[in-house]
Amino acid sequence: MNRREALFSLGSMAAAGGLASRAGAAELKGFPKQTAMSADHLPTPARSGGGFQVLKSETDQKTVKAVFDRLIPADDFGPSASEAGCLEFLDDQLSGDYGAGKALYLEAPLSPENEEAIMGAPQFLSTPRERYETGLKALEAYAQETDGAAFHALSPDRIDEILTGLEAGEIDLGEGVNGQAFFELMLQNVREGYLADPLYGGNRDMAGWKMIGFPGARYDYRPYVDRRNEDLGLTPVSLIPND
Repeated sequence: MNRREALFSLGSMAAAGGLASRAGAAELKGFPKQTAMSADHLPTPARSGGGFQVLKSETDQKTVKAVFDRLIPADDFGPSASEAGCLEFLDDQLSGDYGAGKALYLEAPLSPENEEAIMGAPQFLSTPRERYETGLKALEAYAQETDGAAFHALSPDRIDEILTGLEAGEIDLGEGVNGQAFFELMLQNVREGYLADPLYGGNRDMAGWKMIGFPGARYDYRPYVDRRNEDLGLTPVSLIPND
């Protein structure tokens, strides 16, 4: 499976999750007032303007851009990750609750071997923001040591080689940095930035949705639920309000 197919499969699952059953569709006549939407349930738009909040270092920005644009490069189907706003998406996420690990259990004590065996993946006490701060510095240091150049200045083939080594767990980024897990974190975040609602700063001009044919945050899919395996030609709709 190539990168575009991976994005398409993720988008297909997202689209399928939005379909409603015709048999189960009914107009809501009334509901308990205490279940009404409150401010903390509403999506929080990405900040506009003001520059980067977490990725303040120009070197960090260039390193993330180099990684993201190799994971999702520009081609005939769509723009690169950075062109689609994935760096802005990541910085906004890292500056908020996600970056602070608000949804994670980060309390010690922790037995890494035991936790990894139970969960099937490495567990961390550091937040996503901290993992980027240490991971990007370690990645830059690795490039300087092995290639004598900044990571972002390496050739695309060499960057691919390093990313492939990280993915396979064959590159040691030093103490305190799990290179394989850091690669997986970056891959997860660039996918999110490319396919999330543009409200959150990525998926600029809904390029990711247009590429996979996802119609976006439409209110009602019932008119189309029976029209399977056909191009509906629907223009994607974002959560961004239309004034």
